[in-house]
Amino acid sequence: MKLRFAPSPTGYLHVGNARLAVANFLFARHNGAKFLLRIDDTDTSRGKPEYEEAIGKDLSWLGLKWDEYVRQSERLDRYAEVIEKLKATGRLYPCFETEYELNAKREARIRAGKAPIYDRAMLKLTADQRARAEANGKTPHWRFRLSDGSRKWNDLVMDECSVKLTAISDPVLVRGDGTILYTLASVIDDLDLGITHIVRGEDHVTNTGVQIDIAEALGAKPNRFTFAHLPLLLDSDGGKLSKRFDSLALKSLRQDGLEPMSIVSYLARVGSSDDPQVMTMDEAIAAYDISHVSKSAARFDMTQLLALNRRALHSLPFEAAKAHLPPEADETFWNAVRGNVDLSAEIPHWWDVVHGTIVPPSQPEDRAFLQQALDTLPAEPWGEDTWKDWANTLKEASGRKGRTLFMPLRLALTGEDAGPELHVLLGLMGRERTVSRLRDAIQA
Repeated sequence: MKLRFAPSPTGYLHVGNARLAVANFLFARHNGAKFLLRIDDTDTSRGKPEYEEAIGKDLSWLGLKWDEYVRQSERLDRYAEVIEKLKATGRLYPCFETEYELNAKREARIRAGKAPIYDRAMLKLTADQRARAEANGKTPHWRFRLSDGSRKWNDLVMDECSVKLTAISDPVLVRGDGTILYTLASVIDDLDLGITHIVRGEDHVTNTGVQIDIAEALGAKPNRFTFAHLPLLLDSDGGKLSKRFDSLALKSLRQDGLEPMSIVSYLARVGSSDDPQVMTMDEAIAAYDISHVSKSAARFDMTQLLALNRRALHSLPFEAAKAHLPPEADETFWNAVRGNVDLSAEIPHWWDVVHGTIVPPSQPEDRAFLQQALDTLPAEPWGEDTWKDWANTLKEASGRKGRTLFMPLRLALTGEDAGPELHVLLGLMGRERTVSRLRDAIQA
């Protein structure tokens, strides 16, 4: 058993195609199978090396480790060999129509009430006509002659699927410049590299029928592949996710401070009968069941992902959190702030609150109270009861209690109206910084 994820290096991975990567990886590992990363880089006009590098970086960050790595650009000789075989058997045939001519044909069929599919006119081309066309400088593109009838398969998600080949245009598999198209290159790769299960988006269902026909033309047995087509992942407005949504690119989510396992955990469960929950990679692998994926499209809910990320960070032990912390941070600091961190990108702020500088808000109505707080601040050394003793003294001196007592102090000491427990922060900040902040708040 062997699965593959085959991105094109024409942009950064976003959560839509990352979901397919997660599904293939977890499905493979759950069944003890191999996982192949194939870079579909035959489109040299749009593909860029930096995108390929980013794909590898993103998948590694998510923890999706591949067993094999293949670039289609390194298999061109193999493709050429198969193309010649298909030409020799008559399944690939040359076509000389221009795009303008094809559009005119399509419009004419629509006006006549016919399906706008290719009419196979070039199948009637004689050797003499082809020679004259080539003598006139025309270069053919090559179409695959589809079989009659239908191609059926039992899909692991969509159940019984059927594609009527006679309702589809013979696909162009080789451009006029000789470059191979994905539809053919992917079949050759899947056959050569021993892929057994193909998990991809439901937008490939029609393409699957075509590729089954191509695979059988190359000698593959019926049902050579097992397919699973996942319903599309939609954005919050119900639209199709696109590479244009930079905020949903893995690169952006990483920079925003999301945990990789929060993303994996969410993408493993979104659109399924299983509720999202924070999992380790081993837990995600053990629990993954592709039969639980719904046939209906799912929406990507950033609020739900952020909630998962919050839970993941709140439970993250110090050793695992070190990668996110300043080098000087210790376990006491992490235990103090982690309950108030939704994204790892927020950690530097709390480090500044404890050890750096803040800008306290102006509290003119509480200036006298803050002066009382400064005047009653206990002398060093400080211990576990320092905050309690100070609060009780200040309560008696000011007559305040509850929110009217604690909120002005929180704003003065942290610049925030919510956050970690003040008794913990006070010990981390120390008396000197506490005095300085109270004075700044009085003067603000």
